[in-house]
Amino acid sequence: MLEEFLAADPADAFTRYALALELEKEQRPAEAIGELRAVVKSDPGYVAAYYHLGRMLARAGHTEEARAAYHTGLDVAAKAGDRRTREEIQEALDALD
Repeated sequence: MLEEFLAADPADAFTRYALALELEKEQRPAEAIGELRAVVKSDPGYVAAYYHLGRMLARAGHTEEARAAYHTGLDVAAKAGDRRTREEIQEALDALD
């Protein structure tokens, strides 16, 4: 159903984000990462996407890319005033080190 919604509105960042999380649940991490990369490209202010992108990249063994996603997410969360997500991203980043 999410894929149908996305076909109808490819620019819908929320639908693409939700699809990424579903793809992860279906054990399709490469596709999930691709969808999250598309989210942050089309909507760089979508704070939650950076946390999940970093987490999925780290699980896939792409530590440096995960670190970069987390750092960008920290900046975006700070600009948005999203303290909670910023703290979650910082905790995830600290766990990488």
